[in-house]
Amino acid sequence: MEEFTKNSEVIRIENLHKTYILGTQQVNALDGVSLSIRKNDYIAIMGPSGSGKSTMMNILGCLDTPTSGKYILGGTDVSQMEDSDLADVRNRQIGFVFQSFNLLPRYSALENVALPLIYCGTPEKERISLGTKALEVVGLSDRMDHKPNELSGGQRQRVAIARAIINNPTIILADEPTGNLDTKTSVEIMNIFEKIWRQGNTIIIVTHEEDISRFARRIVRLRDGRIESDTENPNPTLANT
Repeated sequence: MEEFTKNSEVIRIENLHKTYILGTQQVNALDGVSLSIRKNDYIAIMGPSGSGKSTMMNILGCLDTPTSGKYILGGTDVSQMEDSDLADVRNRQIGFVFQSFNLLPRYSALENVALPLIYCGTPEKERISLGTKALEVVGLSDRMDHKPNELSGGQRQRVAIARAIINNPTIILADEPTGNLDTKTSVEIMNIFEKIWRQGNTIIIVTHEEDISRFARRIVRLRDGRIESDTENPNPTLANT
């Protein structure tokens, strides 16, 4: 993985297409998308249902590959990698935060957070140390031994964010991270993303919620598989950090 300076490019996609065949119909989920994302960008990807934002998220997260076009992540073309290689890229370079949290119910908060480090072969002592620090970042140092069912929705999402940052990934990719949360808790979660962004991380949030998108510093809107607009957000919602 490349070392990145403040404004260096971490992602470049060029003329990306993703085509699905549904029966006799061909669906162009992405239709020639090009985009550059730099280190410490804070981007919201928006669009109506069927716009291609979920497909974009899956490709950016190396959960899927494009039909054609290039996806350069961390200086490496990952467009046509085999599944095993993509899995390695995901674990090293991408921190995921999902709407449904995706926590293991029998694991404590600390064990859930440290899970990616097991796949990297990190020794247990180091896993505990790094997991503890990640939980401190999201304000859950007093809940490390609690299991998911002993935590509120907002606390579970904090655990998911801590898990996402533990590997110091190239990007943090959040898919509707406030979709299951009330308004007050959603703002608290966006405050945490703000804190992480201010520490130099690159954040991409996929959302359909206008109020959530306003926390980002750049908003990319998709429609019919194409980028409709890509604009700086001159008046972002300022979180309380």
